[in-house]
Parts: sequence; structure tokens; C-alpha cells
Amino acid sequence: MGLCFSKPDIKDEESEHHVEFGAGNVHLITTKIAWDQKLEEARSDGKIVIANFSATWCGPCKMIAPFYCEISEKYPSLMFLVVDVDELSDLSTSWDIKATPTFFFLKDGQQIDKLVGANKPELQQKVTAMADSLAPDGH
Repeated sequence: MGLCFSKPDIKDEESEHHVEFGAGNVHLITTKIAWDQKLEEARSDGKIVIANFSATWCGPCKMIAPFYCEISEKYPSLMFLVVDVDELSDLSTSWDIKATPTFFFLKDGQQIDKLVGANKPELQQKVTAMADSLAPDGH
């Protein structure tokens, strides 16, 4: 089962380890610099970030990945990120990740909500609420 990622245009051996879907609005974060850049981009664009702290060995993470990819396409007003907790252990530690998947909802770089576990209905509900909070009144 693959994950959908918008990957940077970097050709190296490590990129071969990730399976990509052709579509999706999910950005794979592989460095702290990329994390900081995406948070700054979201801040300047007024977007809410959904950060999925995941692991390649995590069954529930694999189970929810296609759903996460699917909802990323429905909500272009939000920024969807995936962080591999093993690749970026320092970042994961700084966010106090105790279980995978853990989804953080960030506005201006600050946590506004959190979901631990691969709960599709709850993830859908929280993502919809975030998107609605950004929509102009009456839409």
C-alpha cells in the first residue's frame, strides 16, 4: 500500500523507498528546513496545516494513508503534510509524538487541534471543520 506525496524534485536513492500515488496534495517532509518552509508558506497563505506524524512500519498509518490523500484533494485551502517519525525523530520528539499516526492541526505554526490514531470519521470531521473555519461566510 502506498502513500501519496508531492515530493520535491530530488532524485536520490532514498526517494526510491517511498511509493507515490500520482495524485494528492500531500507533501512529504524529510528535513526540519522543509518543515519550517511549509509552515511559513502556510502562514503567509493563511492556510491551516494538517501534519500527519506517521511511520512506515505502522499498520494504522498505512490504512489511513489513502484516505488522507483523498481528503487532501478535496480541501485545497488546507496544507497536508506527512512526517516520518523515524526520519525526523528530533522533530517528532519536539512535538511529543507518543503514537502513530498523530495528526496536528496548526494555524500560524501553533497547534489548534490534535487527533491520535487512524480514526477516519473523526479525521474527516476535524478537516471539514478546519476548512469551514477558513471559508467565507455563507459558503
